[in-house]
Amino acid sequence: MKRLLCVALAATLVGCAAPQTDLTIDTGTSVGETGEPRNRAKLHTELASLYFSRGSMAVALDELRIASAADPTYSPTHGMFGLVYMELRENRLAEQSFQNGLRLSPQDPDLNHNYGWFLCQTGREADSIKFFLIALRNPLYVTPWRSHSAAGTCSMRYGQLKDAEEFFERALKLEPDELASLLQLGQIRYGQNRLEEARKLAQRFNKLVEPTPESLWLALRVERKLGERVAEAGFANQLRRRHAGSREYQLLQRAEYD
Repeated sequence: MKRLLCVALAATLVGCAAPQTDLTIDTGTSVGETGEPRNRAKLHTELASLYFSRGSMAVALDELRIASAADPTYSPTHGMFGLVYMELRENRLAEQSFQNGLRLSPQDPDLNHNYGWFLCQTGREADSIKFFLIALRNPLYVTPWRSHSAAGTCSMRYGQLKDAEEFFERALKLEPDELASLLQLGQIRYGQNRLEEARKLAQRFNKLVEPTPESLWLALRVERKLGERVAEAGFANQLRRRHAGSREYQLLQRAEYD
């Protein structure tokens, strides 16, 4: 899920839909070398986002270098650099890139969101919340549920379950199919013994995407507590068939349900 999130962040970072581009063309010469510097920077940043989404990090970096040379003040280029370096685990370069972008556009919601997620992924969960909240204060932010969900995830990581619960609830109010919020709020509801709510959240998650080890384990434990042995056995069989190598299946084999 982390990789899918990063791809989604890259798609929204440049602020528009990805162009229908043949990625075999020589973008360093014939494409984007005419026109205003800002337009060239924007085009090559969009191309970098496409390459990033396909896992071609070296080519994405080449496109970003072209974009930066065309217009070093175009903040989305720096944010895209941050995402690529984050994926490559070059944390020092990622942090420098995000901070460069924020110096140019301190209120940009995507930059603030992505920097907050970087902080959360590098052990600074408490610090990350500030940047999600800056993103959420921007009235032009088109995907605020992303930041509510990410803030919930990061709040859970450092034990702030009440805050996490509120962030996930807000995310789902805005986007009822927000996957991370469905699963993690379901886990919170299970811990609160609000089993019918946990069941509904797990069911919705499992209908939207292929069930994960975490979602099957949640559903299995809910049915076990509700005394629904047939349903429990069904989820156990799914967990064995789909994810026999998972931590959750090992917990099942040891009967460690809580």
